[in-house]
Amino acid sequence: MEEGMKSQDGLAGSLGRRRRRVKRWLKEGFAICNERNPEFAKKKGSETQRHPDPVGVDAVRRERREKLPVERAQGNRKAGSASESVIEFVCVKALRRKRMRRVLAGTALAALGFCLGGAWTARADNRPKGPDEDGTKPALVKIAGEGMMDSHAFQYLTELSDDIGARVTASPSERKAEDWGAAKMKVMGLENVHKEKYQLWRGWTRGTAQGELLEPIRRQLHVDAMGWTGSTPAGGAEGEVVAANLFDIEEEIKHTSRLSGKIVLVVMKGAPKRDVDSLFAIFGDFLKAASKAGAVAVIGGQGGSKAVGMNLTHTGILGFDADFAISVLSLTAEDQGQLERYVESGKRVRVRFKVQNTFSNGPVESANVVGEIRGRQNPEQVLVVGAHLDSWDLSEGATDNGTGSASVLASAEAIVRSGMRPRRTIRFVLFTGEEQGLDGSFAYLKQHQSEMTNHLGNLVLDNGQGPVREFQLGGRDDLVASFQLFAQSLSSIRNIAVTDKVESGTDTLPFSMAGLPGINMDQDSPEYKFTHHSSADALEAVNPDVLAQNATLMALTAYWIADRPERFASPWPVEKTVKMLRAQHQDEMLKAFGLWSKEFAEAEKKEEAPK
Repeated sequence: MEEGMKSQDGLAGSLGRRRRRVKRWLKEGFAICNERNPEFAKKKGSETQRHPDPVGVDAVRRERREKLPVERAQGNRKAGSASESVIEFVCVKALRRKRMRRVLAGTALAALGFCLGGAWTARADNRPKGPDEDGTKPALVKIAGEGMMDSHAFQYLTELSDDIGARVTASPSERKAEDWGAAKMKVMGLENVHKEKYQLWRGWTRGTAQGELLEPIRRQLHVDAMGWTGSTPAGGAEGEVVAANLFDIEEEIKHTSRLSGKIVLVVMKGAPKRDVDSLFAIFGDFLKAASKAGAVAVIGGQGGSKAVGMNLTHTGILGFDADFAISVLSLTAEDQGQLERYVESGKRVRVRFKVQNTFSNGPVESANVVGEIRGRQNPEQVLVVGAHLDSWDLSEGATDNGTGSASVLASAEAIVRSGMRPRRTIRFVLFTGEEQGLDGSFAYLKQHQSEMTNHLGNLVLDNGQGPVREFQLGGRDDLVASFQLFAQSLSSIRNIAVTDKVESGTDTLPFSMAGLPGINMDQDSPEYKFTHHSSADALEAVNPDVLAQNATLMALTAYWIADRPERFASPWPVEKTVKMLRAQHQDEMLKAFGLWSKEFAEAEKKEEAPK
């Protein structure tokens, strides 16, 4: 917070000065924009770029956007251009409404920055170009205004969280969410709205879970089952607790005979001998060996020693498309820590669990939800904009990943309402099956394999609800320079870094494995460690202002990629992709989870062969 406190009069005066400054900047800015870019006025009114009226209300919306806001903000002064009216209205309303002041004003000024962000001087043809030179600025101004002026992002998230709730893949509520997403896409005017079905290896339903510490003291334990894990006998099961070190799991697998009749407490001690993702892949082999050896249950999963407290249990899957007959349980960090201290001190520890979960008898069906804004010049070239619709079931999945799903819908709506149509197709996809091993995005690539040469990449928002802090380009170091120019145009919102990092924990990974830029919009969301896969993943954890801003940023990014004069990216060949994945240290994890294909193995062998 700022030091000291302003009086009410001082605050009102400050807002008045800021309002006058914004209006002056807008007036001067659009004058400069028109002077430096003669095509600006033409492009604003170009019907060749306009999206068809989705529901027959363009005239009403245009009147509301261009006339009424200006009359309210400027009295009887005549309205200027449509873009000026939209952006000025956003600024004025932002300054009037205390709650939204900073967020909306920042976004509106960012939109203005697309007109003023750089001189209209040409670079050499072989140098990367940003929005100030590639002709996308006028459209981005309109999209920014539409995205922030009347965002439905939080409304969509509220419906998803409160009306549908938790969305475990292939569950009735997840299917309801699919229908809901498709209906929203149709109403807002997306084209070719449909579902793309695929099969999940097995369905799973959570039942009840109870835990009790019997020795050395007696008390209840806070416990939940990990996803796709089994049940105890109907009457429950109890046993003595013994520890197994995840960081030395390969050695532990050799000695599972000691686990017969025991309840295994998974701990994390010392330094890991592999990267943690690979250890979790091998952990599946340990669970199978422990079950075969006669272990009663296993305590440990995505919680364990890495849990974050607040008496929250965490759930999750324990492998790509993996299920286990043995009960695998998650305790709170507090309960886990107490058991670890007892075991380390040499005390006898006994616990009792009663867990009931249900597996389906065979494969089950799920579906990705798809809708498009078709490109006006190269409709066969496609940018995928996505987020996963499925969630875990300890809460309603608001931050993982209701925020991403709501942002996908709101970003599509902002582009449709702007009336702008990009050169290339933007395909909006609500993936399912992400929590079970990126099943929906892998299914998408399989179903669209013949079209991959025409794909530009994938843009994803996942993992929290904080402001976007970094564009991670999925290993494509060749795109960093041009993306940095785009990020610089957003500096009025915030400074966003650009890296070539591969994010392996969301639906970007399959696209990176296909040699395409799997672009992750990484968020600054420190509270996500509490909400992630826990009972705290609720609507109350979400800031509506940040959500609206992220959805607008997604729309701007998608449109810029799809509307550039030159193609943004093409898929890399297998050899170059393998080299990138190894440089990004993804190969060990992919091999451990069985995702390293024969093609990858052959390319790796060639790379390692003596030159």
